[in-house]
Amino acid sequence: MPILDARHDFAHPVEGDLAWSESYYFNAYCPVADAGLFTRIGVRPNEGTIDVSLAVWMPGGELAHFNGTRAQHEMTDVDLAVGGVRYERLAPMQSWRLTADVDRVALDLVFDALTPAVGVDGQGSGSGASAATAATVGKGHLEQAGRWTGWIDVDGTRHELVDARGNRDKSWGPRRWGGPKMWRWFSINIGDDTHFGGIRIGTDAGDLHRGWVWTEGEHSSIREWKVTSELAPDGVTHTATHVHATDKRGRVHELDAEILRVAPGTAGVKPNTTIVNEGLARWHYNGSVGYGISEYLHQLDADAKPVVPIE
Repeated sequence: MPILDARHDFAHPVEGDLAWSESYYFNAYCPVADAGLFTRIGVRPNEGTIDVSLAVWMPGGELAHFNGTRAQHEMTDVDLAVGGVRYERLAPMQSWRLTADVDRVALDLVFDALTPAVGVDGQGSGSGASAATAATVGKGHLEQAGRWTGWIDVDGTRHELVDARGNRDKSWGPRRWGGPKMWRWFSINIGDDTHFGGIRIGTDAGDLHRGWVWTEGEHSSIREWKVTSELAPDGVTHTATHVHATDKRGRVHELDAEILRVAPGTAGVKPNTTIVNEGLARWHYNGSVGYGISEYLHQLDADAKPVVPIE
């Protein structure tokens, strides 16, 4: 996966697929404040909408949610605001500001990049699992690790983020949530100098492995994600993730995660549905500890069991 230049932090030409989307995602967590968030805004001009989801991790484990949608018939990369939530690009591939004033939550946060943006530019159609993924999850994609500063206020109590890191990503192309058979997506920050990101996604043409590692001041692509999991009694919600990530240099990175919180978890386990379990994770790597995301998407059958068994 190459490093992408600043033009990919702006809007891309819209193609004819009704499901065309350009979306921005951010996550953050501060272990000192025990507070953070994950949030996504997506522009779907062919459907005439822009939508936002915001979930805030509060100290003690509670999660505050906000979702909103408004009309948007043109692609935009500057009017990224819905219902009191706003994303503002301060410097391409360098800095973003997120603000919100909704329901129980207000926040004012700035993301400053710690790594370049790594990804795929969406050019070419590919084949096999790559082509299948492009038709359902997006043609282009970038990811970037960063440090957060600012505050989150929940129910009138302000929490300053004093040692917070997280990742951002951006995707463009058709997005159909029911398309992938499964995925395992990881966002991992071990201090300021070591970061991982990537996905293993299941398609009818096989599994696609994509990702990156940033160590010693440079990046390498991930060739393979081997994942094993520990599960809650519902047989769906993961409680621990164990990863062997092999990069293009042949190095095998062993990472283990304790899942601190999962949303929606057991409450989202329902027959014949798609569930995306966002797991806040404490990651262990080479004797060091960091934080990030272990996210599992499942397609559930009529018995509310994953169509693809969880390894």
